[in-house]
Amino acid sequence: MIESLLVANRGEIARRIIRTAKRLGIRVIAVHSEADADLPFVAEADEAVLIGPPNPAQSYRNTEAILAAAKSTGAQAIHPGYGFLSENAEFARTVEASGLIWVGPDADAITAMGDKINARNLMAAAGVPVAPGTTDPAADLDAAVTAAAEMGYPVMVKAAAGGGGMGMGVAVDEAALRTEYDKVRAFAERMFGDGSVLIERYFPRVRHVEVQILGLADGRVVALGERECSVQRRNQKLVEESPSPAVSPELRSRLLAAAVRAGEAVGYRNAGTVECLFDPATGEFFFLEMNTRLQVEHPVTEYVYGIDLVEEQLRVASGLAPTFDPDALTSSGHAIEMRINAEDPKRFLPGPGVIRTWVEPTGEGVRVDSGYTEGNTVTPFYDSLLAKLIVSGATRDEVLDRAKAAVAAFQIEGPKNNVPFFTELLDNEEFRSGAYDTGIVSRMR
Repeated sequence: MIESLLVANRGEIARRIIRTAKRLGIRVIAVHSEADADLPFVAEADEAVLIGPPNPAQSYRNTEAILAAAKSTGAQAIHPGYGFLSENAEFARTVEASGLIWVGPDADAITAMGDKINARNLMAAAGVPVAPGTTDPAADLDAAVTAAAEMGYPVMVKAAAGGGGMGMGVAVDEAALRTEYDKVRAFAERMFGDGSVLIERYFPRVRHVEVQILGLADGRVVALGERECSVQRRNQKLVEESPSPAVSPELRSRLLAAAVRAGEAVGYRNAGTVECLFDPATGEFFFLEMNTRLQVEHPVTEYVYGIDLVEEQLRVASGLAPTFDPDALTSSGHAIEMRINAEDPKRFLPGPGVIRTWVEPTGEGVRVDSGYTEGNTVTPFYDSLLAKLIVSGATRDEVLDRAKAAVAAFQIEGPKNNVPFFTELLDNEEFRSGAYDTGIVSRMR
């Protein structure tokens, strides 16, 4: 097993990785910006290194500073968490070229799946269903208009190098497409350094369902069930649950088999997620993208499968067998995760500030993965995620009832936060029935 680990991230995911690593007897090094010096993850690591000012480009995306911290502390491996450098193939190559262990998929897999057009083409060749769309970037606006006319409106305009729900726009006609194309291309160039755009058929009433995969040290790829991620605002997830209330045993079998084929197509190792769109009206599902990292919502899978995904990541990176029998995977129960963000619960606009009160819920089946505590300052420099409230139980109904009680007990004063939104959602009949789709939040608003 790896003996020393540098966590190249911050907040709740850094604490999450630190918790498992310390349980396994691994020495943990945290890196942090000046803005994060007082956050819990810094104090909980065995050693902490300041790597730069608040701007992520000068700290959490500063590869030279992170590698220097690894060298000065004698770290053996680097875990990137999610976001920041987690899907940066060049960073992964540099880490390994420096003689360190990269706790994630290899750089070639990250590269192959990082470009949405290339990923779509790879998946189609592997027999994974993909939605109608362009097989090459739309070189210019005329090419986008032609492609959209061929597949029919509405269409989704997407940044080929995008991710995390960023760099997308929906066009219902040619006039809207002309606006969205320029907007998405400009955003993609600014955010990802790549203005390539693809055009996909847009499905207005679909569900966002994803499959957790794990590429093992012996070369096998296994699927650890699915997660429902349809409660979203601005194409970004707010709630995830497993199993999906929309997925039948027959559909689950097809979904998981397709996800395994996706992983095998790129020789995948370590944790990853195959994201799909599911159309309940037709029973069809389509490959959306593959996230070559640990997902924010991994805890719901941990509950229903009874495993620690961070431990499995570390075991794969160490060349060790998993803690479970890959030929006897079973799931039980239900779990829901709610992302507690520092944002207005109506318009979902960021609301940083000093946390005056922070009281986490407790009780059977309740887990809180938090990045902050009372007295900390939520700054405007990073993602608005404060904590993840994860609730588990034997049935979905039991979990919904526990979730209501847990949300009611979660007290946060200071920064704006979306806890009231979850109170509203858990009373929403569409959500409670399980028959919801990606438009549920907009219908609530």
